[in-house]
Amino acid sequence: MTAFAVLAAISVAHLLNDTIQSLLPAIYPLLKSSFNLSFAQIGMMTLALMLTASVLQPVVGHYTDSRPTPHALLVGMAFSLAGLLLLAVAHTYWMLLAAAGLVGLGSSVFHPESSRIARMASGGRHGLAQSLFQVGGNVGSSVGPLVAAFIVAPFGQRALAWCSVIAIAGMAVVSRVGRWYRHRTSQARPGSQATGRSRTSTLSRARIGWTLAVLAALIFSKYFYLASLSSYYTFYLITKFDLSVRAAQLHLFIFLASVAVGTILGGPIGDRFGRKRVIWGSILGVLPFTLALPYASLFWTTILTIVIGLTLASAFSAIVVYAQELVPGRVGLISGVFFGFAFGMGGLGAAALGELADSIGIESVYRICAFLPAIGLLTAFLPDVDSPAARALQARAGSAPA
Repeated sequence: MTAFAVLAAISVAHLLNDTIQSLLPAIYPLLKSSFNLSFAQIGMMTLALMLTASVLQPVVGHYTDSRPTPHALLVGMAFSLAGLLLLAVAHTYWMLLAAAGLVGLGSSVFHPESSRIARMASGGRHGLAQSLFQVGGNVGSSVGPLVAAFIVAPFGQRALAWCSVIAIAGMAVVSRVGRWYRHRTSQARPGSQATGRSRTSTLSRARIGWTLAVLAALIFSKYFYLASLSSYYTFYLITKFDLSVRAAQLHLFIFLASVAVGTILGGPIGDRFGRKRVIWGSILGVLPFTLALPYASLFWTTILTIVIGLTLASAFSAIVVYAQELVPGRVGLISGVFFGFAFGMGGLGAAALGELADSIGIESVYRICAFLPAIGLLTAFLPDVDSPAARALQARAGSAPA
């Protein structure tokens, strides 16, 4: 039975965690002006945020696959709180980098275990549970620019300290979720669904390795493109359409809100029609819109980014659940690898695109990035692990004597 109260709580915790994480990109225009930063330096800040948010995630996930750690969520929130407070008082570029790294470290601890909890609470509706969990993060990412526009922009960098309330609220939520998690894991039998070790894959190791490589390429395509919007969309709008900082941040909020809506649609659609179909439509299907975006007016830029956010966001939940079913019994490791790789690609994308923007201009960057969704053609190489026939075969494999 699906534990919707737990899913709601972990989604709210994800919202609060990612609100903190999204504050940093949202205040880039303020920091660029205050610290006289180049686009390359801004890209390095995103790299610090995303690399620390990615490197430890597979390690945490692998560790907790065999040793459930209910207090990990609280530790993750504590790191985010420390990063937020340091960001509020930072007066050098190196302090900004350290603050970004602490916020990323908090996410690296938070995401693998929270993704496992979402799967444990799913009652078998894994796509729905992953989408509900993910949409919290996407809503948080969209709220960050609003907090920046209405609190940080008017009152300055020190106002970030007021946002510590967000992290403290998150710590209160995850402490309650941790108690449910501790109770659930203490009751779980070895090999039960709660531990995630009830099935074995029917594919060879070579085929699994190749499939994971394809999924990684799709993540690269998605998050490199998203880095161009999440990190530089405000600069693009200011440069091309002469918008104010606040107006550009509101446009960023609209885009990120569309990402949140797309996320919650992707999981249930994947449960019903198959996750491979969602991946096809999400990544390759967004290509016509990304190609049109660099040549659109302000009105159509807004419309196109909404469509891009809705379409592209539906892929991640499908990819994560697809990978979890591809490698059963390694929920924490797989979640850590894919969340970590996604953050890493976002960070590398931001750093690389920042260097490119300094060289050729931000508008040219969007013309180049428009072709990234064509990598979605690789979806053709994914096996149908979630087709009815494949599910039946996996069920028989899982029920066979050990």
